[in-house]
Amino acid sequence: MGKRQKYYVVWRGVQPGIYHTWEECEHQVKGFPNPKYKAFDTEAEAMAAYANPDYELGKPKDTPHEPKQTKIEVMKAIKEGKEQLIDQAIKNGLQLNALAVDAACSGNPGMMEYQGVYVATGQRIFHFGPVFGTNNIGEFLAIVHALAYMKKNNINMPIYSDSRNAMSWVKQKKCRTKLERNAKTEPLFQLIERAEKWLHDNTLSVPIIKWDKNLWGETPADFGRK
Repeated sequence: MGKRQKYYVVWRGVQPGIYHTWEECEHQVKGFPNPKYKAFDTEAEAMAAYANPDYELGKPKDTPHEPKQTKIEVMKAIKEGKEQLIDQAIKNGLQLNALAVDAACSGNPGMMEYQGVYVATGQRIFHFGPVFGTNNIGEFLAIVHALAYMKKNNINMPIYSDSRNAMSWVKQKKCRTKLERNAKTEPLFQLIERAEKWLHDNTLSVPIIKWDKNLWGETPADFGRK
């Protein structure tokens, strides 16, 4: 009898998601600090677990388990020099030598902008916009901008994003937006095409990691408009 198919959920790893082989899963978690992952017998179980933010290591929401670690507002801790909190965030898997990206949109669609920030200091590395678009498109373009910036400057460090959609689009090398292409959005779509071409012409050499708001608070690149 053949080996039974397993489905692997990675909550915390290089690229969180659902994987169909152990080899794919192992690539995401091997060497990653405090990885969280689990195998499931069916894809439906895996999808339900991945979609549930309260599901950790296969424990459903209504199953008693250890209390979650207290959220640490990383940028506030860095600005105030709270080394103990920063050390705790690092123990929870945070890498300070990394670039965080985020986008903001006034309306969706609306006037959108994005930026990249160095995690260890909160220094803005790049900024683009505003331009008419959507938040998801901004998140996608921000990741590609960060990748291109690192390649141009021969930098190798992780990129943090809090957008699963954008991370998935980058992995697929395709911005799967439903925004209508018209005269108003044409400048944005030209940027999207440039970004997609860059992804097809270049090899992704740095990890893109999901920013864990439950542990670290808002991403350092957040525009603070919530």
